[in-house]
Amino acid sequence: MMSIEMGVHNTIDRTVTIALQERSYPIEIGQGLLVDPCTYQDLPDATSVVVVTNTTVQTLYAAKVVAALQTRYRCVHTIVLPDGEQYKTWESMNHIFGQLLHNGCDRKTILFALGGGVIGDMTGFAAAAFMRGVRFVQLPTTLLAQVDSSVGGKTGINHPLGKNMIGAFHQPIKVICDMNVLQTLPKRELSAGLAEVIKYGPIADLGFLEWLHLNIDQLICLEPNALAHAIERSCHIKASVVGADEREDGIRAILNFGHTFGHAIEAGMGYGAWLHGEAVGAGMVMAACLSQTLGLIQAQKVASLTALIGRAGLPIRSPLLDSRNNGARYLELMRLDKKSLGGDIRFVVIHDDGSASLRQVPDAVVQTVIEQCCA
Repeated sequence: MMSIEMGVHNTIDRTVTIALQERSYPIEIGQGLLVDPCTYQDLPDATSVVVVTNTTVQTLYAAKVVAALQTRYRCVHTIVLPDGEQYKTWESMNHIFGQLLHNGCDRKTILFALGGGVIGDMTGFAAAAFMRGVRFVQLPTTLLAQVDSSVGGKTGINHPLGKNMIGAFHQPIKVICDMNVLQTLPKRELSAGLAEVIKYGPIADLGFLEWLHLNIDQLICLEPNALAHAIERSCHIKASVVGADEREDGIRAILNFGHTFGHAIEAGMGYGAWLHGEAVGAGMVMAACLSQTLGLIQAQKVASLTALIGRAGLPIRSPLLDSRNNGARYLELMRLDKKSLGGDIRFVVIHDDGSASLRQVPDAVVQTVIEQCCA
């Protein structure tokens, strides 16, 4: 990772609103936003604010963000965590709580999540729990976080038996998506983010899916107009779903297309071995194949989606999690998925008309798909 100079073009190009009545908030998309003091001037007053980040993002952006916040707030603290999914644990959470207490933070303190999905999830969970709830702002620095994890209020940490199994719904008061920071993303991290962009097409917008087929190369090259459109459209789709089902009692579950398989891959391989987006990419292929097996989608569309996932630099073959009984191991891990009810796994499947739904599927059918899709 190399640092870049930010702040040359400080503009809000687009704004998407998450409509949740009194808890509604904006997602601001633009260039140079993180280091522009104007970005923070409309935020509430606070006795102190805390930037939570990781060791990688700290060296790139923390000092500039702190400097911008100091034009608005007198007392700005920083908490730095190790970088990686494997640190999304209670130990890290307790470190955050300890620092908040050590610094004398109170119920008026605002937390700022400066980092990718791991930092956003942990900071949001800390905000939900500290003093029984304080405000927080998402400052996502990865594409994956900008189009998915920073939006919608899901927060939490991992457990050795399952991803994001401990957490809370706690909405931010603002999300700031600065496209400039994506220029420092490693290629692998960019591809991981594209997985979460791609998922919106087959579940909600076939027109967007077709646009992605035509523009995936521009996204890989971080062409600004293409990137702004992809982030805005992704956030619009997620905003509409979250607005209709904030706590995932129904339709919001479709946003987890590919994630039931993907979370099993992450847990089975060990957190951090595969990036979340890589696991979701392979998981979407498995979920599409399952949809075809159930007669919900044509083979041609499965092949087209698989090709797009591959062009984005993502794996299209899933790993073996157990050399002796791979299918049973996948099923064991997927029964821990949050969408499961009474031990019955519910899969997000896609339809030819560009919609998605939840289905319970016999284990034998799922195992056939696992055998078909695994390396």
